Amino acid sequence: MSEGILVLAARRDLRRRLFDVFDQAGCRHIHSARDAQHAAILLEGRQPLELMVAVLGDDAAQARHCCEQLHGLAAGAGVPLLAILDEDAALQAEQLPDDIAGWLHATRIEAELLTRWRQLPPAAAAPAPPAPGHSAAERALALLARIFATSGGGATARLLFDELALDYFAVWPVRNEGNEFLAPLLQLWNGAEPAWPPVEAQQLLQRVLGGEPVLYRSEAALRAPADPLLPLLELSGFVGLPLLDERRVVLGAMLAGTRRGFGDMAVVEPLLRCAAARFAQGLELGLTREQGRAEGLLDALTGLPNRLLFGDRLESILREAVRNGECFAVLFVDLDHFKAINDTHGHAAGDRVLQEITRRLRGSVRASDTVARYAGDEFTVVLRHIVKNDDVQRVAEKILQVVGEPLALENGTRLQVGVSIGVSFFPDDAADAETLLKHADEAMYAAKRQGRNTFRIYEVSPEYARQHGLALRSRLRHALGNGELRLVYQPQVGTDSEDIVGMEALLRWEHPELGPISPAVFVPLAEETGLIVPIGEWVLRTACRQAHEWEQRFGLRLRLGVNLSALQLMEPRLPATVFRALQESGLDPALLELEITESISIKAAPNLVENLQALHRLGCRIAIDDFGTGAASLDYLRKLPADRIKVDQSFVRNIGVDPDDEAIVRATIEMAHRLGRSVVAEGVETEQHLAFLRANHCDELQGYLFCRPLPVVSFERLLAERQQLLGQPAAVPA
Repeated sequence: MSEGILVLAARRDLRRRLFDVFDQAGCRHIHSARDAQHAAILLEGRQPLELMVAVLGDDAAQARHCCEQLHGLAAGAGVPLLAILDEDAALQAEQLPDDIAGWLHATRIEAELLTRWRQLPPAAAAPAPPAPGHSAAERALALLARIFATSGGGATARLLFDELALDYFAVWPVRNEGNEFLAPLLQLWNGAEPAWPPVEAQQLLQRVLGGEPVLYRSEAALRAPADPLLPLLELSGFVGLPLLDERRVVLGAMLAGTRRGFGDMAVVEPLLRCAAARFAQGLELGLTREQGRAEGLLDALTGLPNRLLFGDRLESILREAVRNGECFAVLFVDLDHFKAINDTHGHAAGDRVLQEITRRLRGSVRASDTVARYAGDEFTVVLRHIVKNDDVQRVAEKILQVVGEPLALENGTRLQVGVSIGVSFFPDDAADAETLLKHADEAMYAAKRQGRNTFRIYEVSPEYARQHGLALRSRLRHALGNGELRLVYQPQVGTDSEDIVGMEALLRWEHPELGPISPAVFVPLAEETGLIVPIGEWVLRTACRQAHEWEQRFGLRLRLGVNLSALQLMEPRLPATVFRALQESGLDPALLELEITESISIKAAPNLVENLQALHRLGCRIAIDDFGTGAASLDYLRKLPADRIKVDQSFVRNIGVDPDDEAIVRATIEMAHRLGRSVVAEGVETEQHLAFLRANHCDELQGYLFCRPLPVVSFERLLAERQQLLGQPAAVPA
């Protein structure tokens, strides 16, 4: 039986990202849990673990406790534990518990997680303790070997604390700027949690941080009566050693104390100095990495990713989009007349403008999007998980509006700043990062030629567009017969329970030569050529058959959402087609929800109302998709037999950003409920979205906060994990 992987994170979005990386790598047994108790339920009676990945909080004691619990869940000792440090976590790598085999920042999950896993060394057995009767020197040598064999600072600290029978051990860092005291990186003691004295009152700590070693074999309290830590912990022996880098600069302090006094200092002192050297190396390495990261990857003025880091993130986003068959947009944002601001008001004012533009850009996009300072007065933005190009246009308009608001300098001068924006789309405009940026840059200069303070979307030459369109039309005619079309399924969850209640079937095209082709590209082509009718019928039959199979296997009656195009809705044979798909698959009509987009005109689509009424009589449900984006919202609710409405993601994504869109979402939910319709919110991506929608009584949710669209195999794993968590037996097919 293959071994499993346990992913543990309190935050739902991090759990999803970790699950996605392992799932896309082909790992079959992935358990994702929010805490150790949740993990214990999932793992009870299941296969042993191959790897544990845990997102650790900013409390070292809690992190250690979490690791102890996780190792208690493993089938045997030695399972490697990989730590994920969130961007905002106060926990440093040097503070990680003994059980950690490796770590990485949350920003590098997609780029490095699998590589770090494969690079983990096999778990090594702990060295055997020295046999009784060995001399003190021999025991000291054995302990020195074990200190150098430990994987990190936490392991060294625990080893010293236990082997030397210490009653107190701590490692303190110090900042070079202003010598500010921080919280201890490590602090171990014997006894109940004391009321720790203020840092400023600990005289011995201050002396050590000043570069002075302190060594008291015994009677330390008598020799340093001014330090309140000694009587508080009843310490008799005390050693304090400064942690020095190669230039002899103090990086911190290591403190060790014992109530009974130290024995042979000729043995103890070299051990402690050896440990201090290890802690100093760890601190120096951490500072070097952090400084290199800040100086090399983040813009010093704005704090945004610089060109180098942006390029790395864009490549990661592109790889993920290729794997998932998704779209995203690149925006090139250039300030208009910025040189004039510098020349007139000075460079300090120019810096103030750049910092304020940064704040406004960040406030105009979602947390999952990326904003970077590309160069000088140029910014770049990546908008992820794009469903419709219109969504990107709304964001570009929002940026123009927000940036255009007056900006006050320190001297009271008010400036009006404008930006020119160029937009390119993946995969429509290019399949690689460099060309996407080039096209967005070209579109930005087109916006400047148009008069500035506007946006332009990249446009290919008419001849290229014509040839490209003809080639895609030809390929699309053979896509269905060649097995290039596939379905993915995105869960819909209840707002209160967060349990899966439904799913939407989404169409993808995987061309053997061109790779994934965006639905925004091939669906309009299918509608233009009429191919959408046979393709839509295939989608309906395939999705109904799959939904019924899952219902039998898992005993879970999930509602299935299938989109209908305008051409399908005008087909007189549509009710018969749906009836035949239901009969062939055995799916209950009440579980099939047919989604129609609000952009379809009731008057311009013959048979629309009649077909929907016939489908309703079959027992199917009707949902209005993209609600709020068209001009016929109220007309749809009044004339069509709609059971539910789906709030468009363009409004949901601006929750927390645009009060007007929040008001639209709130009013839509209230209106739908008054009319007896339920509401699904699309594009839910952040906890802020969830909190707002829950507070306003939205019925169901769909979006990347819970799950991306999944291929059949991955969706089955998701349902199997749910079944395990609830302790339900597998359903027996009739």
